[in-house]
Amino acid sequence: MALHPATRQIAFINTAHGITHFSLLILATAVLSMVRQETGTFGVEYGPILALGTAMFVLYGVGSLPMGWLAARFGRRNLMLAFFLGTGGCMALAGLMQSPLGLALALAGMGAFSAIYHPVGTAMLVEAAGDKVGRAVGLNGVFGNLGVATAPVLTAFLAITLGWRWAFLVPGVLTVLAGLLYWREPPIDMATARGAARSFPAIPRPVVRRAVIVLLSIAAASGFVFNAFTLLLPKLMQERLAGSPDLLPVIGLLAFLVTLCGGLTQFTVGRMIDRTTLRRVFLPMALIQLPAMLALSVVQGWMVLPLAAILAASIFGQVTVNETMTARYIAPPLRVKLYSIRFFVGFLGAAAASPLVGLLHQATGNLTLTILVLSGFGSVTLVCALFFPDRQEELRPELWPAAAPAPAE
Repeated sequence: MALHPATRQIAFINTAHGITHFSLLILATAVLSMVRQETGTFGVEYGPILALGTAMFVLYGVGSLPMGWLAARFGRRNLMLAFFLGTGGCMALAGLMQSPLGLALALAGMGAFSAIYHPVGTAMLVEAAGDKVGRAVGLNGVFGNLGVATAPVLTAFLAITLGWRWAFLVPGVLTVLAGLLYWREPPIDMATARGAARSFPAIPRPVVRRAVIVLLSIAAASGFVFNAFTLLLPKLMQERLAGSPDLLPVIGLLAFLVTLCGGLTQFTVGRMIDRTTLRRVFLPMALIQLPAMLALSVVQGWMVLPLAAILAASIFGQVTVNETMTARYIAPPLRVKLYSIRFFVGFLGAAAASPLVGLLHQATGNLTLTILVLSGFGSVTLVCALFFPDRQEELRPELWPAAAPAPAE
């Protein structure tokens, strides 16, 4: 039986989410092989090589800002096609570079094309989801975190067996092939693909304003925490659990297991969101994050695994909540623009993660101070969770008109 066109489109959108996060984390594990396999080309220091990804994350963040305008001008489907072909092409190109500058430029191009996904792909997804936004965003989050989780495993395997360059070449070629398949898909209107679109309720402006302020504040803090945590995870496993460079596959597997907890949490959180208000899901995760981060900064040995898993569940679960906030409080015509602004703010924080993790590690020789800095940002997320609206109208949109103040006569 042939799949519905909307189902195929959503499958490509979910795949793109996985590719986005996978591509951005290749360097974090590949660097552990680069310092051994090509010392004459890239040096032997972890921090400076990791910092070559700075422009990638900067363009990943800055590039999201104009996506609302570009989507209106060139169409969402064309931008998603550019995502697949551009991200895959630059990923493969990174594996061919013979100098630090060349690698940094290829990674920068990959970041620029990857910037397309979140504002455009997420808006297409929530329009097609109808009343089950939480479930759709949660499943989409699972794909994203499969990308996060498999990046250290597959990168470690390819780097050990074939060399670090193949860790960029293989996924790059596969991404281009996925783009060619997407090219063959007929264009469809995601908002009406499964039937008539439901009208968006009139939400009181003060409520929307409060939600947007909290949403953008969360984006700034959680963008940094998410990216820094996923970047430092392989190094954390190496320092606290598998100190020998020969144990790179073990490091990748441990990082995979920790990140998998985050992916499973996103799916569970997505289903919960469709049954309860966002704040009641968001607040418990924010409360867990700060003490877990403080504990992780000092523990050694196997206790690192459960603490890192708890943190992954909290950090990744919040992503599902944050993306659903926009779907519940912002009308469809404005969503791509707000997603663009939100991801721009979030990825500016993400861009700071790569150099900061590298520089703090180089200055202290370990990740203790880095994790303590992350805990400070975790406290900002907690404050945001406390101030986010807790409205039953989220679950029953037909009640919003009654909540709006009566017009003055």
